[in-house]
Amino acid sequence: MQPQDTTDTEPSPKDSRRALISSFLGSTVEYYDFLLYGAAAGLVFPKLFFPDSMDPVLGSTLSFVILLAGYISRPIGGVLFGHFGDKFGRKNILVITLLMMGMVSVAIGLMPTYATIGIAAPLILVALRVVQGLAVGGEWAGATLMAAEHVGEGKRGFAASIAVAGGPTGSVLATLVLALFSGLPDDAFYSWGWRVPFLMSAVLVIVGLFMRYRVTESPDFARAQAAGEVETGTPILRVLRKYPASTVYGILAAAGPLFMQAMLAVWMVPHIAAQGTMPRQDALYMLTFSSVLHIFAIPFFAWLSDRHGRRKVMLAGAAVSIALVFPMFLLFNSGSYWLVALGFIVGNPIIQASMYGPIGAFLAEKFDTADRYTGVSLTFQVGSVLGAGTAPLVCNWLFGLGNDGGTSNIAWYFIALTVASGAAVFLSKETLAKKRAAKVDAAGDGEKDLVTNR
Repeated sequence: MQPQDTTDTEPSPKDSRRALISSFLGSTVEYYDFLLYGAAAGLVFPKLFFPDSMDPVLGSTLSFVILLAGYISRPIGGVLFGHFGDKFGRKNILVITLLMMGMVSVAIGLMPTYATIGIAAPLILVALRVVQGLAVGGEWAGATLMAAEHVGEGKRGFAASIAVAGGPTGSVLATLVLALFSGLPDDAFYSWGWRVPFLMSAVLVIVGLFMRYRVTESPDFARAQAAGEVETGTPILRVLRKYPASTVYGILAAAGPLFMQAMLAVWMVPHIAAQGTMPRQDALYMLTFSSVLHIFAIPFFAWLSDRHGRRKVMLAGAAVSIALVFPMFLLFNSGSYWLVALGFIVGNPIIQASMYGPIGAFLAEKFDTADRYTGVSLTFQVGSVLGAGTAPLVCNWLFGLGNDGGTSNIAWYFIALTVASGAAVFLSKETLAKKRAAKVDAAGDGEKDLVTNR
């Protein structure tokens, strides 16, 4: 069964603006918290949460394993919060996920280290990371849907991308704040400096909660609820039964760009610092600058998808990604300060954003309103495990196969993943075309047999 258009009236401009701002700010806060751990995983946690006698490479690997634990719990959170979001609405669920993320981030900032409580330190870190994963698993789909469902047809790709752009915005804040404090002397940075960015999350959460309190419920959900179309069963079972192909295609489509995102945000900075190309602080600043460009690149590619279709833009993005990945690694391996900076720019706002920009609308349009929160959460979060969650471990392993071909191995892996993502997009139906054709048909200006797949 294909999703049906449920939009029969336009939301008010005021509600639309509030929804976009709320989704953007909430997503920014959530990803600030979630990605802050990733930025610190290779720089801080190997030194503080494992024994001093442990091999640094092993400590880094274990930190990435804890990072992966957060990603593994994301699909669980997506299904859990999607279940209630599809039954009771989007708004209240998003307040809960935001509170969870903020409390966990503050708890990490207050945590004692291995030197104080021994093996309990990494175990507590794992538990907190799992809770983070549960929260962000419910956040992404909810924020994306609140933005997309508050605007009219023809604007949903751009609107969804506003929430999606909260990811790189959170990354900008996380890496910038961590970069500022990483310039402290090592003694100060490892004793208290690294904690401040985590504790600052409390301020961001208060701002995010204020905005979410003011936003109205999703118009699509409210209409479905009023019409008695909100089902009371188990959304995950309906999604798997009604949309098996869409679920698989959505997971694969998300995996490729999410791998690039995590590789740059988590693995590349400590890798560059370890190679001696530049200090960790400068590498973080470069990542931050590319993330600033990323914030604008994501809505741009989403806007293109509103005009030309999701599939065309995402397939073009896959081709660009494959063509530019080896040049990107050549820039990173050049040893030149400015060429490394250019490498981050090629990787984030060009390679990653070209496929990632339309992903919110691409996934949302695959599911009916009654199943959409669960469907989008499941596809995106499982894709995040396959792509982003495994990225640092895969990069460590592939690079360790040989320094001469280490980054080439990573490039070939990314190409294989992007081919799979591109194939999933190619096999998917053009949802934008279906939406527009269905709207014309509803107005009596066309026939159902004009609804075609590109």
